[in-house]
Amino acid sequence: MANKRDYYEVLGVDKKASADQIKSAYRKLALKWHPDRWVNGSDAEKKTAEENFKEAAEAYSVLSDPDKRARYDQYGFAADQMGGGAGGFDFGGMDINDFLRNIFGGGFGGFDFGGGFGGFGGFGGSQGQEQHVQRGRDIRTSVKLTLEEIANGCEKEISLERARPCPDCGGKGARSEADIKTCPTCGGQGRVRQQTRSLFGMGYTITTCPQCNGTGKIIANPCRRCNGTGLERKREMVRVRIPAGVEDGMQITIRGEGHAAPHGGVNGDLLVVINEIQHPQLQREGNNLFYTRVISVMDAMLGCEISVPCLDGSYKVKVEPGTQSGTVVKLRGKGLPSVQGYGRGTGDLYVKFQVWVPHKLSRSEKETLEQMRSSDSFQPDLTREDKATFDKVKNIF
Repeated sequence: MANKRDYYEVLGVDKKASADQIKSAYRKLALKWHPDRWVNGSDAEKKTAEENFKEAAEAYSVLSDPDKRARYDQYGFAADQMGGGAGGFDFGGMDINDFLRNIFGGGFGGFDFGGGFGGFGGFGGSQGQEQHVQRGRDIRTSVKLTLEEIANGCEKEISLERARPCPDCGGKGARSEADIKTCPTCGGQGRVRQQTRSLFGMGYTITTCPQCNGTGKIIANPCRRCNGTGLERKREMVRVRIPAGVEDGMQITIRGEGHAAPHGGVNGDLLVVINEIQHPQLQREGNNLFYTRVISVMDAMLGCEISVPCLDGSYKVKVEPGTQSGTVVKLRGKGLPSVQGYGRGTGDLYVKFQVWVPHKLSRSEKETLEQMRSSDSFQPDLTREDKATFDKVKNIF
């Protein structure tokens, strides 16, 4: 799963950049990744150009708007869920050529992106004859999960305020089907175009129909409840299934659970970002878990049994007599699973022992230890591997 890049990083500008600097940076990227420059490129190059072009356009659409930029600076991508639309630029709401002409001051001819770039604005086809289908905006939200919930997977209920079809008109925006007419200007296509010449050569200027605003339909008698928009905002509960093994920052896409589109268009998606709650005892690294346990000198010398916290309950671990500080024991399969079975399977839990040495001793304790000091049992007994490691460390110093 790929996360969005910071909008300032996309345009290559500082967060304190002026409006002119942002516009200039976008102009350079728009020229670099414009589809007409890559018409003779490979499929991979065309796809890369398309993704970079849309990424730059989305970044500019937010940073060029003072209100959207302020929300983005304060909340980041989370501003989407507030209904402010700081992120998630949607070409369905405006024509990409209109957008480019606003940037290039009218000297930038639009092109029919029917080939590899048909995804822009939902109008594909080499002749641009497909009817424009509007798409609702995506909703971005987050959910907090404990490691226990991540280990087993879970379901979460999320409260959302989103656009939904008007119940009175069923989302049509009109009181009856007879009140919906085909737009006479665009013939129901939602787009008007003409051939034009630009710095890239001949192309087609495609713009949103000024009469129907891209819907292809004219409403003669709008619905009174929604004023012809076909939408109303409602707060609803959405149940989301979270697969086991997800990580902090991952994004889960729930298709069709975003905002509804006007006049029966395609719903947007719900984007759920995972926020992992830090475990009080266990540390996570990928699918593996790490736990540090401090034991006394006596337990290290004589051995004992301790209880180790695991995500499925406690687990008994034997501390062998003579355990050294820094010893690590692996509990196989006690880590986290891979997301939906992808990866190397279930991780492990690593238990590290740290031996605690007392700071103060009574007189009798000191006398007893002094008697044992000269005993062979209390002299360092380095194995061949221990000695080799010791020599390496000694050479460093």
